[in-house]
Amino acid sequence: MTTFKALVATKGETGTNLAFTDFAESDLMEGDVTVRVTHSTVNYKDGLALTGKAPVVRRWPMIPGIDFAGRVETSDHPGFKPGDLVVLNGWGTGETHLGAYAQKSRVKGDWLVPLPEGLTPAEAMAIGTAGYTAMLCVLALEKHDLKPTDGPVVVTGAAGGVGSVAIALLAKAGWHVIASTGRAEEADYLKSLGAAEIIDRNELAAPGRPLGKERWIAGVDAVGSHTLANLLSMTRYGGAIAACGLAQGMDLPASVAPFILRGVALLGVDSVMCPKPRRIEAWQRLASDLDRDKLGLITTTIPLDAVIETGKAIVEGKVKGRVVVEIG
Repeated sequence: MTTFKALVATKGETGTNLAFTDFAESDLMEGDVTVRVTHSTVNYKDGLALTGKAPVVRRWPMIPGIDFAGRVETSDHPGFKPGDLVVLNGWGTGETHLGAYAQKSRVKGDWLVPLPEGLTPAEAMAIGTAGYTAMLCVLALEKHDLKPTDGPVVVTGAAGGVGSVAIALLAKAGWHVIASTGRAEEADYLKSLGAAEIIDRNELAAPGRPLGKERWIAGVDAVGSHTLANLLSMTRYGGAIAACGLAQGMDLPASVAPFILRGVALLGVDSVMCPKPRRIEAWQRLASDLDRDKLGLITTTIPLDAVIETGKAIVEGKVKGRVVVEIG
């Protein structure tokens, strides 16, 4: 029987139990492509799954990990052949479908995106779902016809994965980037990515007014709750905020005032079930637009054995930028 190394989560009486084990290939779930996973990453959502702080995992037992990069081993899908390098983000992987923290994964070929030319598997996971989501936010703002000459853009959760990549992408495109963070010690790091201004997240985190002073034309928000409400209230006429996260909360204690008095738009960005054409567009843009030197600045690499500890740290807000997991 063929086995491989995997991190398996089981549901216990006191919460989530995690253990590294030899997993049987025959126990992988249905799919028409089997991938030899070489790299994964630790996103905030992975941290929630690993710690059990949110009901991310909905099938037990589960191999966590919502995205991976690797090489196709076997394929019955017309779009892929053995040897192809591929990337996967979302589609319930690590939630309802056995995930990325393992040496092998069997998935539907329709979930896979060919690794763009010029990107290595390690770089793809340095980007990961967080960076891919950041690119989806940038695309959403572009499709709303917003451009750098219209005014500043604000990025919340700036030192996190989504925020770090968003700053790098927006700065390279010519935007004046305002970075909101609760970690003042990361100011130099954020400026190295291209942030022009740093503001304390406490300016945005408390309950605010229905309409505030107009400060920016666009924004990328991974925080939600009062922060998102305040971003909307301070957005200039005709501007938009791309929302993709809930680090502060799932609620939105806002009013309709920004929408009906300033024509502000709230653009919802989903990375999990995003249609494949948009995924391909996002990954192609990442391959061409993201500065590799900036990507290196935000990236830390760990072995698979360190995933559990890192999952705890990211939920506690102790992880800066992106984490690449070498599966081995």
